[in-house]
Amino acid sequence: PDLVVGLVLLAGSLVVLCTCLILLVKLLNSLLKGQVAKAIQKVINTDLPHPLSWLTGYFAMVVGAGMTFVVQSSSVFTSAITPLIGLGVISIERAYPLTLGSNIGTTTTAILAALASPGDKLASSFQIALCHFFFNISGILLWYPLPFTRLPIRMAKALGERTAKYRWFAVLYLIVCFLLLPSLIFGISMAGWQALVGVGAPFLGLLFFVGLVNALQTRSPGRLPKWLQTWDFLPTWMHSLQPLDRLITRATLCCTDRC
Repeated sequence: PDLVVGLVLLAGSLVVLCTCLILLVKLLNSLLKGQVAKAIQKVINTDLPHPLSWLTGYFAMVVGAGMTFVVQSSSVFTSAITPLIGLGVISIERAYPLTLGSNIGTTTTAILAALASPGDKLASSFQIALCHFFFNISGILLWYPLPFTRLPIRMAKALGERTAKYRWFAVLYLIVCFLLLPSLIFGISMAGWQALVGVGAPFLGLLFFVGLVNALQTRSPGRLPKWLQTWDFLPTWMHSLQPLDRLITRATLCCTDRC
């Protein structure tokens, strides 16, 4: 049946995609070492001359968009620069504009496909392709021009440090942010906007409060009450991943021993 054929093709394409990306990362890890890594590091991380140094990030966006246009896949491009960041060849501050440019380059696929549409469907197809394009442009305008708006860099560093300490955190992050949280929001939205606001507003308020307290704890703890200068007054599982780490470690060891 068509359903079975579709599921088989979906599974096969995912296996091929993941296998190729893994092999690409391993190949780059083996090639880009020693003098090659130093040469690439010197070229990529070098800023433009002084009067134009502020344009370096935007030039990196153009490079990222061009490379993605050539390979026609932002996944391939970002997967290629990921091991370079791990090897220290590319700094995360330079990889950020490259990734933003890659998001622009990947919109060219939709634009080219829209231009190939029949005459009566051309307007609608081109409109949705432009929606994709301007969505990514808006993301750049929101999160790049001003240095203090480049929150994704700080978030990436924090998540990277947490994942280096707890390897399972990456899987948990993917499941929560790309499956559970969107499903929860979609389910609540089905009950109406009143339910979405009623649940979302307190959650966002709590999130803002926690972020503000964390910032004050780091920079100006004296402005907080003594009991709020640390999160130690909360149960351990509410401010530390150690209990969850012990649980996952035990479960992993138990499964390993049985296997």
